[in-house]
Amino acid sequence: MDTVHYISSDIFSLELLQEIVSQNQKIALSEEARINIEKCRAYLDKKMASHSEPIYGINTGFGSLCNVKISNENLSKLQENLMKSHACGTGDEVPHEVVKIMLLLKIKSLSYGHSGVQLQTVERLVDFYNNDVLPVVYTLGSLGASGDLAPLAHLCLPLIGEGEVYMDGFRQPASKVLEKMGWKPIILQSKEGLALLNGTQFMGAYGCYTLLKAMKYSYLADVIGAISLEGFDGRIEPFNELIHMVRPHKGQIVTAQRFQELLDGSEIIAQSKQHVQDPYSFRCIPQVHGASKDTIDYVKKVFKTEINSVTDNPNIFAEEDLIISGGNFHGQPLALTLDFLGLALAELGNISERRTYQLISGLRDLPAFLVSDPGLNSGFMIPQYTAASIVSQNKQLATPASIDSIVSSNGQEDHVSMGANAATKCLKIMENLERILAIELMNASQAIEFRRPLKSSDFIEMFLKSYRDEVPLVNEDRILHYDIEKSILFLNSFQIEFEA
Repeated sequence: MDTVHYISSDIFSLELLQEIVSQNQKIALSEEARINIEKCRAYLDKKMASHSEPIYGINTGFGSLCNVKISNENLSKLQENLMKSHACGTGDEVPHEVVKIMLLLKIKSLSYGHSGVQLQTVERLVDFYNNDVLPVVYTLGSLGASGDLAPLAHLCLPLIGEGEVYMDGFRQPASKVLEKMGWKPIILQSKEGLALLNGTQFMGAYGCYTLLKAMKYSYLADVIGAISLEGFDGRIEPFNELIHMVRPHKGQIVTAQRFQELLDGSEIIAQSKQHVQDPYSFRCIPQVHGASKDTIDYVKKVFKTEINSVTDNPNIFAEEDLIISGGNFHGQPLALTLDFLGLALAELGNISERRTYQLISGLRDLPAFLVSDPGLNSGFMIPQYTAASIVSQNKQLATPASIDSIVSSNGQEDHVSMGANAATKCLKIMENLERILAIELMNASQAIEFRRPLKSSDFIEMFLKSYRDEVPLVNEDRILHYDIEKSILFLNSFQIEFEA
């Protein structure tokens, strides 16, 4: 197993990102990346020495102040002022896991050599990553265009000895950590502050983090759905490959095939059924889960392109002797896909809650609310309320952010993506999905016990045995909050490896 990943022009995939993060690999700049960064910086220095005309963001002000020319002796101060003035984040702190991915994606974007940063600046970001020096970043403040300005300002403030970081579990001033590590603050050169603040790494990191969870929970939705199907004494016919080959959406086919595999050898699914059809929440699992799978695959493709891109502005092309001001910082591709992903995840939760509702309804020889002596015991009555409440909140969170735009910077930035809001609420939807599926698992594992002595497949029985080690069967009423929390922890601890 490699313990160091070298940042280069090689394509970065979500699976590779998961491998680096989950295995806690260190990172380093490849020789290719170092050469690209140094060549671009040398070109910019040479250009500035011979060029007196204004070049946006390099010797001008920013945003609507783009026509204000800055003298050469003030260029370093200009970049430092930019960093400080843009650190206007507020709200909750960004989770540490997301901050670490932000650092990784910022390093990757700068490594292509089109941003004009100093090599030592990128190497310091690598030091932050490898030593778990995690800047304090806030969730609110980015419009998702002009880059994720406020969050990235907070991410990069520690480079100049400003802001706060977490290290060794403690929140502390960045200046103290730099002193402790023997690192001198970076003296920013022309263009560097803008290169650090422009970019989509806040949206990108949230999206990658949520996608990695989505890939896992898409699989777990199938596993838990299969347990529910067994508990409900449902039919296997809707998962026959023949009906899916005549409507061959990839996700639909994959879901149906997975259910066939998950239920292979089950005595419960093989027994004679008294009911001709199952409700849609069971019968249409391939179509609904499959559509969400296809959405996840599409969003993965967009994010794969994004995390292998240069997203600051202006872009420097040393070979062509061009510095071009454009709009690669605009988060619209991410905003739209994050909204799309939120919808797909919300729907996995929506259909999950409907299966929970069917399981507690006293149908198909199951006791009302899945408990002996209902009446004296309320059983699983109220977890369904909880799931319904969370599903309803997800519907509200799934309202698109990308359709919104508010004019900013005195009209210079007159259309923004609001992708940062799409990113943060998409993660909330994902976290809610974890809770909804945990509640379904509680109900499904309880329901299947009423099918004994029949057994399900070897895999499902093994899965249920592991779950029962954490959450015992409910024989009479108890405080189910603890069961829900243990169920969430059980699902979070479940490891799935994706091929890089």
